[in-house]
This record gives sequence, structure tokens and C-alpha cells, in this order.
Amino acid sequence: MSRIGKHPVAVPDGVTVALENGEVKIKGKLGELKAVISDLVNVELKDNHVVVSPVNETKESRAMWGTTRANINDMVKGVSQGFSKKMEIVGVGYKAAMQGNNLKLSLGFSHEVDFPVPEGIKIVCSSPTALEISGFDKQKVGQVCAEIRKYRSPEPYKGKGIKYAGEAILRKEGKKK
Repeated sequence: MSRIGKHPVAVPDGVTVALENGEVKIKGKLGELKAVISDLVNVELKDNHVVVSPVNETKESRAMWGTTRANINDMVKGVSQGFSKKMEIVGVGYKAAMQGNNLKLSLGFSHEVDFPVPEGIKIVCSSPTALEISGFDKQKVGQVCAEIRKYRSPEPYKGKGIKYAGEAILRKEGKKK
């Protein structure tokens, strides 16, 4: 029995949900998202709530029950409120700046790294060492953060690199004489 799947997803005002041909389309003030629904679950719209139920009692069907419900919930939340992640840049001379539709990163390489900002994503540099990535698609926001972090992930000796805000970097002890 899925503990997540049995809760219906409430659809707030200003968000429309359409179920057609094995797809769910959710439209809100921030954008529009769509996803393919697995054959292992049934999705219904009842009284401004989206109800997900498994087709049968197989292990795969019960697993997709909670997954589908969580994905639909994230889509509804994304088009109504949006998602954002904060990142910090740690290191002497490491900085970031927005230049048009590109994020310029100075990360100790011989050249600056240009990161083109994908459509549907907004990046704000509140200071040269702080980034806020926001958008209405949770997967896309997380993917952009992971791609930015991959340029210079935090190293364990001095902690230099790009990290998520609040992330704890496991530090190692340096050389001893």
C-alpha cells in the first residue's frame, strides 16, 4: 500500500489539468508541463483533485502509483509556485555573473566558462559568489544545478568549488610533516 499514492493531489485556482491519450497536461500561471502516464496506474480528475490508483496489485504497479502521484504533485506545484535552488561559490577569485542569456563563471581555469541558460530557467546572481536557479520544472532546475556544479565540484581539502547552499562538505586532513 503506497502511503504517498493514496493522497489525492489538490489542484489550486488558476491551474488546469487535462487527461487525454495517456498524458497529463498541467497549465498554470508560470508555464505548462506534460507527462506520459504509465499503463500500470489510473489517473482521474475528481472535484478539483487528481486521484491516482494502481491498475492491479503487482509490485511494479504499486511502485508506479506513488511515483506518478509525486510527479503530478511536483508538476502542479511547479506551474503554480515554481521551484528554486541556491548555490554558493567558494574559493579565492571564483565568481559568477550573468551576461545576457549566459552565465559567466570564473573558476580558476585559464578561461571563463560560459553556461547558456536553458529556456524556462532563470538564474539570479545576488552577489558574485551566490546563485539562485529557479523555474517551473523541478527536474530541469535540478539538472541545471548539477551541470553548473560539475564545472568545479567542491574538493575535500579546502572546500573550494560550487556547492548547494547548506551543503556540508566532508573535509579531509592535509599533509603532515
